[in-house]
Amino acid sequence: MRFLYSIVLYLSVPLVLLKLLLRGRRNRAYLERIPERFGCVAEPESGLPVIWVHAVSVGEVQASGALVKRLLRSYPGCQVLLTTITPTGAAQVEKLFSGSVEHRYLPYDLPHGVNLFLRRINPRLLVILETEIWPNLLHYCRRRGVPAILVNARLSSTSYRGYLRMRRFTASTVRLLDHIAARSAEDAGRFLALGAEPAAVSIAGDLKFDDETPPENKGQAQSLRQSLAPGRPVWIAASTHEGEEDKVLEAFRSVRKSLADCLLIIAPRHPERFDRVYDLCRRRGLEVSRRSDAAGAAHRDTDVYLLDTLGELPRFYACADAAFVGGSLVPAGGHNVLEAARLGVPLVTGAHTGNFTEIIGLFKTADAIMTVTDATQLAAALTRLLTDAELRRTCGERGQRLVRQNQGALDSVMGILDGYLKYHPLIFTKILLD
Repeated sequence: MRFLYSIVLYLSVPLVLLKLLLRGRRNRAYLERIPERFGCVAEPESGLPVIWVHAVSVGEVQASGALVKRLLRSYPGCQVLLTTITPTGAAQVEKLFSGSVEHRYLPYDLPHGVNLFLRRINPRLLVILETEIWPNLLHYCRRRGVPAILVNARLSSTSYRGYLRMRRFTASTVRLLDHIAARSAEDAGRFLALGAEPAAVSIAGDLKFDDETPPENKGQAQSLRQSLAPGRPVWIAASTHEGEEDKVLEAFRSVRKSLADCLLIIAPRHPERFDRVYDLCRRRGLEVSRRSDAAGAAHRDTDVYLLDTLGELPRFYACADAAFVGGSLVPAGGHNVLEAARLGVPLVTGAHTGNFTEIIGLFKTADAIMTVTDATQLAAALTRLLTDAELRRTCGERGQRLVRQNQGALDSVMGILDGYLKYHPLIFTKILLD
């Protein structure tokens, strides 16, 4: 079955390259480092034993932050190398880790590309974030004796149904994972139903709860708020998708009936959509300022502030009075609410949150989030929050408390990884010498 899978992948290469070229028209970064997509990567510069962490894009890189920093502290004699698939993920690696790790693009799951990558990188361990299950990658890691650990492992109901359609092939692939550290009992059950070995599955919790908020964020947020909107109510619509900004702007118009001087910050999920969102706001007659402009500041007449840069979302969450987390008013599955909750920002989300069902369930149970279904309800929720300081404080504190109560996944995951790293001959020798 894996042979047929590989043949299909090879036949798909022209289409994949065409897709890269089309994406490159909107985002030039997709046209850079294309050889890496086929395994032609530079060897790590340090010559140290490599711990390889794979995080597909921005969200997974963000989720890996606390784990990678712990690995760097615990294994200073090793080189941590991160792979991503998207350029935005690559940019986030640089933003979060500032050169303390190396970055490469993950090769397509073609046998020759995977083998070439493994020969050049020669990793001691592969740590995969969330739901990246690549048959050839796992097969050749097993052949080379590279343990592959899936952490923060999750399977949405949609992904689970898709994998069930190829149950035998999926089962043989999943069993190539040396360990699966699932986010929840539900996720663990789905991996077991797909054929994972029970002894190789554990429930570690969600690493996103253990992410660290940079201590400088609070101070930066105060000065940012002063430069953006001194004395004005501010709310942010974060990680918005196609078709969602229309609803957000409709809600904004309603909110301004009660709060005429309100400022809206919009942070579209995908960089290639920044210009389209800017044009949409202008067509609606709104005055828009862009973060990427030379001045980078709003003025008194600014209605909408477009966050069209990468890696700054936590800082802008911190300077907002309330946050709507996007991908949830349209069927995109929602996005991570924990970044805002960790900062004590009161939360609003739409009904389409299938990617974060358990987390949203916890927030609903704790009455720490407002859920809306359309622009009218979004406007009502934001108006309530922006006009009631006590409600904002209460909702924000409930969210922060919930985050603290659910921390601990990082220690569980590190306990698993230590079992593979501390007793690896090269790494163990390095630890002794250090």
